[in-house]
Amino acid sequence: MFKGFKDFILRGNVIELSIAVVVGTAFTALVAAFTTNIVNPIIAAAGGVQTEGLGFPIWPGNEKTFVNIGGVLTALVTFLITAAVVYFIFVAPMNKINALVKQRLATEEPEEEPIPADTALLAEIRDLLTKMAEADRSRENSR
Repeated sequence: MFKGFKDFILRGNVIELSIAVVVGTAFTALVAAFTTNIVNPIIAAAGGVQTEGLGFPIWPGNEKTFVNIGGVLTALVTFLITAAVVYFIFVAPMNKINALVKQRLATEEPEEEPIPADTALLAEIRDLLTKMAEADRSRENSR
């Protein structure tokens, strides 16, 4: 059991996964800052000057009952930005690389050179002589 774990750790996938987590965390912080500081104010401005943002209070005067539609829209924009970056920076290039690798591996092997005519004739004569010898042996055995 520990040997399998050791092989998994030393294979290199763990290091690549760790790097991906660190880069993903940094990217998430970048997108969160973008949506908090740029997208949120734009969405809140759509709610009007007199309101706390794009949304509505269920009980007027009670801030805890404010339904924040802007927060949901901001989360949606964050998701779309993250998904687009992941797709265009990671998924699309990897698909292209995989297609190129498959294309390279699927190249046809060169065809064998045809056998010269005299060699083909000699092989045919040899096969016929072998068949004739076998037929003679079978006739002698059947007598």
